[in-house]
Amino acid sequence: MNEKMINITIDGEPIQVPEKTIILDAAQKLGIHIPRLCYHPRLSLEGSCRVCVVQVKGFSHFHTACSTEVWEGMEVETYTPAIRQARRDIVELLLDNHPKDCQVCERDGICELQKQAFRLGVRERLFEGKVKQIPIDNSSLSVVRNGQKCILCNRCIRVCSEIQGVHNLSQQGRGFNTAIGPAFLDPMDKSACIQCGQCTAVCPTAAFLEQDHTEMVWKALSEKDKKHVVVHTAPAIRATIGECFGMPVGTPVTGQLVTALRRLGFASVFDTNFTADLTILEEATEFLGRVTSGKNLPLLTSCSPGWINFLEKFYPEMIPNTSTCKSPMQMMSTLLKTYYAEKKGINPKDVFVVAIMPCVAKKYEAGRLEHSLKDGTPTTDAVLTTRELAWMIKSYGIDFENLPIGEFDQPLGQSSGAADIFGATGGVMEAALRTAAVKLTGVEAGPLVFEEVRGVTGIKEATIRINDLDVSIAVSNGLQNAKILLDSIKSGEKKYHIVEIMACPGGCIMGGGQPYPPLDQNTLDPALAAERAKALYAIDDKKPLRRSHENPDIAKLYAEYIGEPNGEKAHKLLHTHYKARTPRGIK
Repeated sequence: MNEKMINITIDGEPIQVPEKTIILDAAQKLGIHIPRLCYHPRLSLEGSCRVCVVQVKGFSHFHTACSTEVWEGMEVETYTPAIRQARRDIVELLLDNHPKDCQVCERDGICELQKQAFRLGVRERLFEGKVKQIPIDNSSLSVVRNGQKCILCNRCIRVCSEIQGVHNLSQQGRGFNTAIGPAFLDPMDKSACIQCGQCTAVCPTAAFLEQDHTEMVWKALSEKDKKHVVVHTAPAIRATIGECFGMPVGTPVTGQLVTALRRLGFASVFDTNFTADLTILEEATEFLGRVTSGKNLPLLTSCSPGWINFLEKFYPEMIPNTSTCKSPMQMMSTLLKTYYAEKKGINPKDVFVVAIMPCVAKKYEAGRLEHSLKDGTPTTDAVLTTRELAWMIKSYGIDFENLPIGEFDQPLGQSSGAADIFGATGGVMEAALRTAAVKLTGVEAGPLVFEEVRGVTGIKEATIRINDLDVSIAVSNGLQNAKILLDSIKSGEKKYHIVEIMACPGGCIMGGGQPYPPLDQNTLDPALAAERAKALYAIDDKKPLRRSHENPDIAKLYAEYIGEPNGEKAHKLLHTHYKARTPRGIK
């Protein structure tokens, strides 16, 4: 069916746009940028900040360009002296109730409020009055909430409810005393928060940030006489950190990343991809066991800590279906404090393990008590997001883009292409299928690419024929889609063999700790996710090893140290458990 086209005029230029187009998007087609703060293209229309006001002929009042749809014959002016003054007044009022600490703020230079003030020519604070006094909420292991820097754009509320389906945040109080937080303004760690960090990704200021682990890491690196400081880096980081240094989206920078970590002073640099391969060996074996027994199907993947938190709080009845495999991060950290420490002859307490992750929930995962050695020593001591590592590299004066190519340390540094694609939604499923197909058929020439599970939006479903078995699979992008899948499984409407769930839409490449895109670009943009994912698939295509079980160092690890997949020692080192969690407000 053909779209109905609407004829309008913007700043004297005629244009045809589809019916229901908002003024903001229509103006963009003409190359006219209208400033905005509360607007986000993947979230519902809010119209609360009023920075995008425009003049529509025939009306004495301004209209918001982000929430007003065009109509036939509409005439719009986007920039007049009155409009410019109105926008400046709005931004000035926001700034005058905002902390005056831009130079020491974590978002200095990448703050949307700061940049809009610069664009609109706001050069002084004209108003003085009472300023909100809201205590900083540091209770969460992953996310810091600073209500004093909140501009009430409600992006965090919308992403938490509309994309993640958690509904943890809402406006509390009225008027000047309005604040955003969990129910009753409870601490974040007592709330329904799953610590995914998507609120930090969409917040235009610094009202939501990840917990800072950089000082902890700097301290460890300065005490090399006391600590053996090692690092490992997740698959998605190599496809995204280049953006922090002005490189095009989707530029693979594995070698530069390794060199940068060495220059920061880490004793050894390992690849979390190695334990992504290890995860596949454990998970594929677990899956085949369940297929044989017919019990606890579908198998639900367990790599995403935000998803695991969501499971424990909202779907505890599905815990028996969930893989007991630790995430690749926790598998690697465990091996570094056991296998690696033994080979080096170092006391595990003296090994300081830093994980570079795209996800703020990994900070929460590192703090879970079950991820500790018998004596209580945590296996992961610190977690840096992509953003935090980029800041450390910059502050050290490292010219990232022009670094020579480095190589990971062995034996925990070699990986297959299957491990690289873990960073994109569907990647864990595809990696598992590559190995499961060989295990089921006994033929090493099985398929390498499963297009059915690739893609960065919605839900993917397919039935794949492997030998005499029809394997029914599903992949969820984000937790709102996970709810749809899980509810259909619980009701009996859908039956699958294996389901991949990642907390963040698009997977780790769009994690809550990934680089902020440039001003006015979409932090949840599927096109951005697709470009980042493309980098991981390109790395996979060029790898000599494409299946996890082909990794010779994985075979050597089992032979030397672990035994067999899903065996007694494997379960002791590489598997975990979950429990139902019922924070205030959840029954």
